[in-house]
Amino acid sequence: MEDRTVSHESFAVVQCAACGFQFTNPRPAAAAIGPYYESAAYVSHNSGAAGLVNQAYKVARLFTMRRKVRLLNQLAPRRGRLLDYGCGTGHFLAAARAAGWAVAGVEPNAAARAEASRRVGQPVGEEGSLAALEPGSFDAITLWHVLEHVHALNETLAQLVRLLRPDGVLLIAVPNADSFDARHYGARWAAYDVPRHLYHFVPATFARLLKKHRLALRATLPMPLDAYYVGLLSEPPRAGSLLRALRQGYASNRHAARHEGQYSSLLYVAGRA
Repeated sequence: MEDRTVSHESFAVVQCAACGFQFTNPRPAAAAIGPYYESAAYVSHNSGAAGLVNQAYKVARLFTMRRKVRLLNQLAPRRGRLLDYGCGTGHFLAAARAAGWAVAGVEPNAAARAEASRRVGQPVGEEGSLAALEPGSFDAITLWHVLEHVHALNETLAQLVRLLRPDGVLLIAVPNADSFDARHYGARWAAYDVPRHLYHFVPATFARLLKKHRLALRATLPMPLDAYYVGLLSEPPRAGSLLRALRQGYASNRHAARHEGQYSSLLYVAGRA
């Protein structure tokens, strides 16, 4: 598969024969991954990113932020302390804070971290700042399309579980490599996003990952807007691509509704077992 965002290098997605877990190979080391994010079009690190797709993303973000906060309030009605891991430019943190949450954020990218700090009005932590946080101090921890980027997958999950209160909730959104649009687009499926996406989850492998960390899966929820956005990114840039992406997004969501909820992206809701 080609990195069509930055480097145009080729990477493979391979699958473990024993457990079915899919991952990018070769994977750039943590110290070498930075240049693969250096694109003015990478909207999660740059609120000023231009272009049709990024403008569509920003419009959708207005709706998804409201839905995310509303969902968070339903799943953790105490509205205590929230940690958003991989908070990007801080839009969700700001929305949660406006809804009454005491918020904290962690963001590895320096430019996005600075923008998030300005938007939220408080410092956002660096990637290594988890260890300094008090155990059991958060009512909710969120990762919105972040876990697939994390090099130290198991170590990071273990740290997040340590920070979660016994009755706290963990919300993890990731692309679904078993979705209808993943199968339709194949190697062009934008949610593979090699090499920035190091892992490619499906419900079965994600459930095993949660179990490994003694987490109980409470719910698996759809993220239907993602099918349209991923379709826009996946379509070849030629006349009619917007219409094709909209049709494909609709087809993907309709198929998911009829076939065990295999949406383009899934939100896993978990808590301590």
